Amino acid sequence: MIRTVLTEIGIFLVPFAVYAIFLIATRSGVTLPASWPLDMIAKLTLVALVMVIVSFVLLAELTGAPPNSTYVPAHIENGKLVPGVEK
Repeated sequence: MIRTVLTEIGIFLVPFAVYAIFLIATRSGVTLPASWPLDMIAKLTLVALVMVIVSFVLLAELTGAPPNSTYVPAHIENGKLVPGVEK
């Protein structure tokens, strides 16, 4: 679960990192408040949210068990732990 959350946070931060790299490349001053106007932050936030939503949709569609599968939980057989499986 933590990996999924950190992945989504990373995806959210990508547009801001790209913009910061752009500012470094153009020598515009990454730390100057004038380089981060409110309209640019709003655009970057919108792009970041769209990217996170798309990644959630892709995560839901492309991962997990196949449709109509049955989960058999982990159990003990003959004194040994048998891991859970999808059937």
